[in-house]
Amino acid sequence: MTEGTPGRLARRRARTRAALIRAAGAFIASGNVNASILEITRAADVGVGSFYNHFESKERLYRTVIEDALDAYGELLDGLTTDLDDPAHVFTQGFRLAGRLHRCRPELGKVLLSNGLSLVGADRGIAPRALRDIEAAERAGRFNVRDPELSLVIVAGAELCLGRMLHDHPEWDDARATDRVAEDLLRMFGLPADEAHEICRRPLPDLEAAVDGFGVVA
Repeated sequence: MTEGTPGRLARRRARTRAALIRAAGAFIASGNVNASILEITRAADVGVGSFYNHFESKERLYRTVIEDALDAYGELLDGLTTDLDDPAHVFTQGFRLAGRLHRCRPELGKVLLSNGLSLVGADRGIAPRALRDIEAAERAGRFNVRDPELSLVIVAGAELCLGRMLHDHPEWDDARATDRVAEDLLRMFGLPADEAHEICRRPLPDLEAAVDGFGVVA
């Protein structure tokens, strides 16, 4: 296969695109959302001209980083709740794991937090998955909610504020804080206090093992 064959060119393009996404993700995670295209391409070790073969603007690149992170984040949580039958448990386990991910993958958490308000209405990632779980629990009679979409607003606000506090206060016990917030949400959604407490004390999957090699943001 020669250098100019379609298969090799496609692989090269994919590597360049992935390098740009990783570089942009690193800038976002560090809080530097004003990095120039030149800075991003230097960090990615690609030419400036290559940038425009993949993205029409820096804003489109950043949006891609966020969307990819959202999808990977949501897929990871889905994979850790597939064996659960109770929709209230599915919702709770997803929330408890999401809170812990801020410590397991702080760079991913920072990407999500930096774009928190735009994520609530996103059609990809964790928001539609959380809405799906709330609606399933409501249909099963496990949650008593008047409007699942407004309930999602409450959950998203709790998750984003919790994540921000966990990053700002490294001395906090992330598991304890997350479980307390999850328990309060369950009570707000109509579960008895003792049941909410019990669900939030159930064993969780091995999150460290699940995120091993989980590459979203370099």
